[in-house]
Amino acid sequence: MNLKEVVKLADDLVFYRTGKHLNDLQEKILHGTWEDEDYKEIAKAVNLSEARVREVGMELWQSLSQELGEKVSKSNFRSAMERLQISIYSKYFSPQDSVQIGCINYCGEAKYLTNTPNSTQSKEQTSNPQQTKTSYQDLSEMPELGDFFDRTPQLQTLTTWILQQHSRLITLTGISGIGKTSLAVQLVQQIKNEFEYAVWYTLDEFPTIDKFQSNLIQLFSNSEKQDSSPTNQKRLPLIKYLQNHRCLIVLDDVHNLFCSGELAGKYKPEYEEYRSLFKQIEKLSHQSCFLLIGWEQPREVTQVKNQNTPIRTLQLKGLDIAAGREILRDCGLEEIDNSEALIHRYQGNPFWLKSVATLIQELGIGAAELLIDDTILLPEDLKDVLQQQFDRTSELEKQVMSLLARENQPVNLAKLLEKGQISSSDLLNALQSLSRRCLIEKEGSLYTISPVLKQYIKGL
Repeated sequence: MNLKEVVKLADDLVFYRTGKHLNDLQEKILHGTWEDEDYKEIAKAVNLSEARVREVGMELWQSLSQELGEKVSKSNFRSAMERLQISIYSKYFSPQDSVQIGCINYCGEAKYLTNTPNSTQSKEQTSNPQQTKTSYQDLSEMPELGDFFDRTPQLQTLTTWILQQHSRLITLTGISGIGKTSLAVQLVQQIKNEFEYAVWYTLDEFPTIDKFQSNLIQLFSNSEKQDSSPTNQKRLPLIKYLQNHRCLIVLDDVHNLFCSGELAGKYKPEYEEYRSLFKQIEKLSHQSCFLLIGWEQPREVTQVKNQNTPIRTLQLKGLDIAAGREILRDCGLEEIDNSEALIHRYQGNPFWLKSVATLIQELGIGAAELLIDDTILLPEDLKDVLQQQFDRTSELEKQVMSLLARENQPVNLAKLLEKGQISSSDLLNALQSLSRRCLIEKEGSLYTISPVLKQYIKGL
C-alpha cells in the first residue's frame, strides 16, 4: 500500500466512526507514523507541542481501533492497515484476478469494498484515488426554507444522531405549526452532501409500500447504470440498496399513514406493510437513515427509549423569547408591551404567533388589551390547522381533552378519573396517545393542555 491509499482508507474508517474527515493534524500524524517518525519529530514539523500531537494521535488510534475491531496504536498502525488490505483482497477477489487495491469506501454489512478500476472506466475515473462519491438527490418535494428561526441545539442534536451516532430511524414530532418541516429542511441543506443519495417525500397522498419501494429502487438503479457499463443489472430488495449506499430518506407528514379516529400510530390497512419496513430499517445492519416527520409516529418507534438502539425521537417545542420577538417584528409588531407574555400564551409556536400577529396588525387591536383579560385569539387559519389535528383523535381522546379544557390548573390522574366516566385503563391509553400527538403537557404527575387548545375546544 502506498501512503495516499493508507490515508484515504484511514479517512473512510474515521468518517464512518465519527462523521468527520481527517483534519490536517491527523493526516500529518499518519504521514509521520508511516515514515517511522516519533511524536517529537511530528510535533516539530507541525509547530505544535508534543503533548498536543500525542493527544490527537491517541484519539485517532482509538477511532481506528473501534472500527477495525482490534487495538491500533502508533507502533502497529502499518501492520494493521496491511492486514486490512489482505482481508479485503482475499474476501472480494479470486486468486486469478489481478486487481490493484485502491480507494476503500464503507459499504453496508460487508463493511469495506474497493472501488477498483475496470476496463470500462475512463482514465479520469481511475487516475484520482481521492475522488469523492457522486451525490444523487431527489429533493423536488422538499419545501423552500423560507423563514428559519434559531434551532441551533436541535440542529446539532439531529446532526450528531445522523452523522456521528449513525442512527437508522429518527422521528421528528410536534404539534401543528411548531416548525418540524423547516427544521428538517435546514438539516438536509446542511448534511445532504455527506450522503450518496438524499431523498424527500411528502406523504399527503402516499403510494402503497410497493410503489414507494419501487420509486426508491428506480432511483438507485438508474444512478448505478450511469456509473457502470451493465444495463441489465438485477434489482435488489430495498434494504440491500440501503446497505450498499449511504442514503438519507426524509418522509414528511408521516401521520398520513395512520388512521383518523383511532389512538395515535395505528396504520391504515393499505399502509400496514410500512410497519415491517420500519422494523427492518431498525433491526438490519445498514448505513442509511430514515427521518420521519409528523404529528404522530409509528407505535413501534415510541416504545423505544434505550439510547443503545439506532432509533431516536425528537419532540420539537416552542421557540424562545428572542426568536418569538423576531417573529412579531417580522409581522410588523416591532414595539409592543408585554411581548413576552404574548409569546408564552402562544407557546412560542411560530405558526400560531404569525397567525395572531397578522390578525392584530390587520385589525389594529392593541396587544396590551388582549393580555389584560387573558383573551386568546383564534384566527381562521389557526383554527383550520387545529381542526385537522383534532379531527384525527379518537372519541376517547376528545373526551379527555374536554375534561382538561375545563380545568384552570393542571390535574392529576385521580382527579381525571373522578371528573370523567372513563375507566382507568382507557384513560391511561388516551393520555399516552395524546402525549404522542403532542396535544397535552405533563408536569410531573399533572396533566394540562395549552391555552390555545383550551380556547379551541371550548368553542366546539
